[in-house]
Amino acid sequence: MTILVTGGAGYIGGHATLALLDRGLHPVILDDLSSGDGSFVPKNVRLVVGDIGDRELVADIIRKNKIDTILHFAAKVDVAESFADPLDYYLNNTVKAQSIIQAAVENGVRNFILSSTAAVYGQSDSALVDETAPLVPISPYGRSKLMSEDILRDAHAADGLNYAILRYFNVAGADPDLRYGQVTRKATHLIRMALAAALGERPFIEIYGDDYPTPDGTCIRDFIHVSDLASAHILALDCLDGAQDGITLNCGYGRGYSVMEVLSAVEGVTGRTLQKRVIKRRIGDPVSIVSDNRRLLALGWKPQFDKLSTIVEHAWKWELALARRPPGTRL
Repeated sequence: MTILVTGGAGYIGGHATLALLDRGLHPVILDDLSSGDGSFVPKNVRLVVGDIGDRELVADIIRKNKIDTILHFAAKVDVAESFADPLDYYLNNTVKAQSIIQAAVENGVRNFILSSTAAVYGQSDSALVDETAPLVPISPYGRSKLMSEDILRDAHAADGLNYAILRYFNVAGADPDLRYGQVTRKATHLIRMALAAALGERPFIEIYGDDYPTPDGTCIRDFIHVSDLASAHILALDCLDGAQDGITLNCGYGRGYSVMEVLSAVEGVTGRTLQKRVIKRRIGDPVSIVSDNRRLLALGWKPQFDKLSTIVEHAWKWELALARRPPGTRL
């Protein structure tokens, strides 16, 4: 089976590519390298540098490689940035998703797996959020991804395109064997930023508000190891064979950690004290969002790295390896 991975030179797409290779499958990557790093793409994987919104290019890749399945990761993912430049987010996350879904339908692709987000839920009042919770996103990022979900569901209803939608909670960590990790140096995820502070790349770590109605006043999030998330995509792919209806899955561990708990874990793993600075709340941040992952577990998903300390440890080892890496070389 040959699989097109959009955004496969990026963080999550890169780990999914490794999982596909480990399974004996044959990925082809399409990436514009705006946030990914082509030097980390495995040498036995074809990388096409181009725009996912170029429908003719996508169609050509599908035909020439006999693509059966598309894993669509390419997107913009910064919530705060989506408020500053919403039209760019709707272009990249919605318009271009429509384009690649149309190319899939027109060229006989059977399966489509969409990278989505817990941001489609918005601010939930439930301790655990399941897949049937109201979809009321509070950011342009969340709305742009929800629109892509709707497009995919409609393509399934009209054209029979099999689909799986995976809603990620907070993704962190790195491949335990250091084959891949966070390659986007401008990434704004909490653990990445905290590790940058531990490395001395940043003078301090910002805490966006400490007056939330939580035990320590900081927001609570569900963190998932990127390699466990990659394995969820392989499981979704297996489940699509013979599926009559689409699949929507929360991808998280069902446990929440506050910002302060995460920073404490970073200090414990690195052995370094972080300088912290509390600033005003960030627009678009829910107080707490934690996954109800029972649907994913019921399909047989067995996470291997579901401890916060393990997630931080693997991410830290990756950052240290990157810091030692001569420019232009692979790890």
